[in-house]
Amino acid sequence: MTTMTDTSNAVRFREFKMPDVGEGLTEAEILKWYVQPGDTVTDGQVVCEVETAKAAVELPIPFDGVVHELRFPEGTTVDVGQVIITVDVAPGSGDDAPAAAEPVAAAAPETEAEPEAPKGRQPVLVGYGVAESSTKRRARKGTEAAPAAASAAIQGEMNGHGPAAVPEARPLAKPPVRKLAKDLGIDLATVTPTGEGGIITREDVHAAATPAPAPAPVQTEAPAPAAAQVVAAAPVAAGARETRIPVKGVRKAIAQAMVGSAFTAPHVTEFVTVDVTRTMKLVAELKEDKDMAGVRVNPLLVIAKALLVAIKRNPEVNAAWDEANQEIVQKHYVNLGIAAATPRGLIVPNIKDAHEQTLPQLAASLGELVSTAREGKTSPAAMAGGTVTITNVGVFGVDTGTPILNSGESAILAVGAIKLQPWVHKGKVKPRQVTTLALSFDHRLVDGELGSKVLADVAAILEQPKRLITWG
Repeated sequence: MTTMTDTSNAVRFREFKMPDVGEGLTEAEILKWYVQPGDTVTDGQVVCEVETAKAAVELPIPFDGVVHELRFPEGTTVDVGQVIITVDVAPGSGDDAPAAAEPVAAAAPETEAEPEAPKGRQPVLVGYGVAESSTKRRARKGTEAAPAAASAAIQGEMNGHGPAAVPEARPLAKPPVRKLAKDLGIDLATVTPTGEGGIITREDVHAAATPAPAPAPVQTEAPAPAAAQVVAAAPVAAGARETRIPVKGVRKAIAQAMVGSAFTAPHVTEFVTVDVTRTMKLVAELKEDKDMAGVRVNPLLVIAKALLVAIKRNPEVNAAWDEANQEIVQKHYVNLGIAAATPRGLIVPNIKDAHEQTLPQLAASLGELVSTAREGKTSPAAMAGGTVTITNVGVFGVDTGTPILNSGESAILAVGAIKLQPWVHKGKVKPRQVTTLALSFDHRLVDGELGSKVLADVAAILEQPKRLITWG
């Protein structure tokens, strides 16, 4: 009879696990719960918002029922695959409810079989529904899991959910860290781990690759556990000289991506100052054009189109470096990234197949991209697959900069502030609208001649916008 009751409860109470919401992410922070125990939920209803290393994402529940238990409070970082909520899918059936599990200790019995989810409706969440696995997850700090279980969980995580155990002699590191070590030519066996449970982090690899003491930004992740304890203080005390902020979520991803890019791709940056007076006149005319009604027209739109034309004239710049296969991958499409500052940090969503869009379509895509980013609703898919990027530092009144490449991309164009300056025009010094452009590129892919041609083409178009027609 006991077995029958347990089986009935297993069917009645469904568990919803933290899904992989985008391209191999291993954890997410619960930002907000939209439901509480006792609330009725329906298939597809959003129950919580989580923040990954890439974006904030809302999670829909894939079945109907009544919320029985929320396993984790807001602000908790949860591993992918851990149960975050249980739902009574047959309320009022008379079966006894299972005892409420401790928030994090619930990760231990994940080797037990879970009832198969309904097949009728497929959730639309990107990356939803990680593969079922009998591998135990590494217990997070503060759990009551036994040391043996924690050790097994670490081995399982490093194995990528596979059934085979990882040999103990093998250094503990996640797949992205192993790839980084391979790219930098570092033997993981020679790296001293600083991560929890003896795991090698990206910072450990970079430290091993750098003869001199690692710069401060590279070491930000190692002291994070201590920092998390310090941040608990609410108001900053009068006279306080320091405030420690835990590095997580989007900020952590930015740090890792920038360090990885700076230490992997040899950067070269070139500059050009250009008279954009005619471009500014074109922008003013386009704002009055009925074909551009309903879309936002600004200098960034023309600059984006100019870069697309320059790439069309110099297609070799639109490429990626494949370290594993020792190949240069030429891209015959342009996913144009636009760096956007948001309350959660810098993100780089991209416009898919921007090279195929007309000027009105490109304007609409830029407007949608910016508004979605400001609302914090940019999806991980929108930030994946970029080929080149534009960063508009001019909005902050900055003349120019030396931008760091977005990971996996070949070039990034920085646009400075457009200012009225004295300029020699037709043999006379006149006030003209002038800006400075900076193009950083991966010197493994792009040599100085090619990079110079791309930058010169963008500048020439902005100086004479009619080239959008003659060159486009």
